[in-house]
Amino acid sequence: MPRILIIDDEAPIRRVLRDILENESYQVEDAATGMDALQLIKDQDYDAVFCDIKMPEMDGIETLEAIRKESDVPVIMLSGHGTIETAVEAIKKGAFDFIPKPPDLNRLLITLRNALEKKNLTTENKVLKKAVKLQSQMIGESEPMLAVKDMIEKVAPTNARVLITGENGTGKELVARQLHEFSPRNRSPFIEVNCAAIPSELIESQLFGHEKGAFTSAIKQRKGDFELADGGTLFLDEIGDMSLSAQAKVLRALQENKITRVGGEKEIPVDVRILAATNKNLKAEIEKGNFREDLYHRLSVIVIQVPPLRERKDDIPLLVESFAATIAQNMGKATPTFSPEAVEALKDFQWTGNIRELHNIVERLIILCENTIEKDDVNRFGIPLN
Repeated sequence: MPRILIIDDEAPIRRVLRDILENESYQVEDAATGMDALQLIKDQDYDAVFCDIKMPEMDGIETLEAIRKESDVPVIMLSGHGTIETAVEAIKKGAFDFIPKPPDLNRLLITLRNALEKKNLTTENKVLKKAVKLQSQMIGESEPMLAVKDMIEKVAPTNARVLITGENGTGKELVARQLHEFSPRNRSPFIEVNCAAIPSELIESQLFGHEKGAFTSAIKQRKGDFELADGGTLFLDEIGDMSLSAQAKVLRALQENKITRVGGEKEIPVDVRILAATNKNLKAEIEKGNFREDLYHRLSVIVIQVPPLRERKDDIPLLVESFAATIAQNMGKATPTFSPEAVEALKDFQWTGNIRELHNIVERLIILCENTIEKDDVNRFGIPLN
């Protein structure tokens, strides 16, 4: 049940608002002064606040400013002496809306519902951002991983292009996200393109966009990923699978910091940091004629080699612990315990599928085993396809 706080120095107003809101099944508390309200907000969470403008000692605008320092709860301002200037000032100070007194009942309830929806969206956004951040954390304290982390720390604050290499499942995308997260561009978009998953005839439209009518299915203009990532980072995953024609256009975009949409003539300036990743040996692909050498040199200002799991087995206990906690939480189960013998058994595997394979096996063990996972469980259910 949403919790609402009413701040008004007039007891009859507080009583009327309380009756209205409680009749709509809201849980309501009230305060006669801004100072009393601030103490309540410090002690507990509210989903929305109604605040009068004209109050003694501490007026509504001052109360609003103080609330904004403590909480992101939506604040709806009320006033029987309101002017457009007052309303504009309240909105600029962070109010969700401004309603004149006496309030229209329908408007009051609609505004409250909108405020609660905003609060829910804000909360969900924070949860999602936290989840993404947790998923983007690089787990491991082995020497190979410390070397990767050190490289990220040095390279991330720059605009240098980075080529991330490594086997499938080693966590190349995590490295790219860390490079973006620790860069000055982290408030701008991080756009990922899986070059292997997009057909060669569509990759240019995906990257550079297209104009209406550029081809049969181009029924409207579309921005490409270079434009969408403007000011931020464009991550070209599995770039070794990109067609030669697309490689030529990417090379031109890197040289000139401009792109042209498919079917268009206008050059569009873009400010994008390029990160690329591949599980292929690009030098071997160059010799085969599958990859442009000039593009390789443009992309590989810095090269970060992500080690396979078999070269960082000391990280397996930390990875298992992290995966088990996250997987169990998603399943709504208690986090299981892996016995030391079970962890040692996992360290004996060769892990051709690397981190991705370990994650899958931990998930399988949590589904099929009891709260304590033993070596016998690993031998029975956890055998990788090596």
